[in-house]
Amino acid sequence: MSQKQHYPSGKFQWSFLLPRYWGIWIGIVLLMILAMLPWALQQRLAHVLGRVAFKQLKSRRKTTLRNLELCFPEWSRQEREDKACQVFIDQMLGIFETLNAWYSPKWFAGRVTIEGLEHLQAAQARGQGVLLLGTHSTLLDAGGYACAQFFEPDVVYRPQNNPLLDMLIYRCRATIYQHQIDHDDMRGLIGHLKNGRAIWYSPDQDFGLKQGVMAPFFGVPAATVTAHRRLMKMTHAAAIPLYFYRYGDIANPQYHIILQPPLQNFPSADEIADATLTNQIIEANLRIAPTQYMWFHRRFKTRPQGYDKIY
Repeated sequence: MSQKQHYPSGKFQWSFLLPRYWGIWIGIVLLMILAMLPWALQQRLAHVLGRVAFKQLKSRRKTTLRNLELCFPEWSRQEREDKACQVFIDQMLGIFETLNAWYSPKWFAGRVTIEGLEHLQAAQARGQGVLLLGTHSTLLDAGGYACAQFFEPDVVYRPQNNPLLDMLIYRCRATIYQHQIDHDDMRGLIGHLKNGRAIWYSPDQDFGLKQGVMAPFFGVPAATVTAHRRLMKMTHAAAIPLYFYRYGDIANPQYHIILQPPLQNFPSADEIADATLTNQIIEANLRIAPTQYMWFHRRFKTRPQGYDKIY
């Protein structure tokens, strides 16, 4: 029996009080304390921790630099170094922003704007579900909380390997998302779309070619998932690109959400063309705030025969 069956997401188990979990409980208490700090201290800590992570996490740093080299060849070597370091800083900022979304949501009051909400509202008024094609943003759940100020989002998630951590994150996310759908729960995902829900789904990672095709991403062939095409066919949901980002003075940050018009004639009969279109949309959005993306993931790890290795 799998660990997931033993420990359903969100369910407390008395075994979580055993000594092997004490370190996580202590860590959670520390995170809650950090969430109570004023933003001035949080963002300064994020800058320090981000630079430390950039220096110490050598494998992640190498992957980030390689990704930026491939995707932004117009940048100089020094620009790539600076931007790569900023990726780690933005990730740390995103952790603090997520803590604020979980524990101090009032901090976001007056900081969030949105454009394109009418596209989502029109689709739902027609009785359609909406698949929000997003990205793995460094803002993490802060972006989800920002969206929740204007509509009710659901999210597709991957359960954590540690059952206590999974329970804690699930419960924190329950304050933001109406429903959290296991990435393996295809039946649940289809059901929610048929019921007219808006679901954040990010088709921007490399899961190999069993679940995708090779399509250009920033001009580089990349394994690109095609599951969303099947979801659209089965549910007749609308595919609406979603992007959110931080902007302005870091001492007083603002957050903006963009909902683009639904994709037309999607899916088509050509899965490579559809994958290419999806990647092009993601590329255009990432150029708005390039360092607010998880470039430390190995986006180009799948290299079929005939393709040069990237990493």
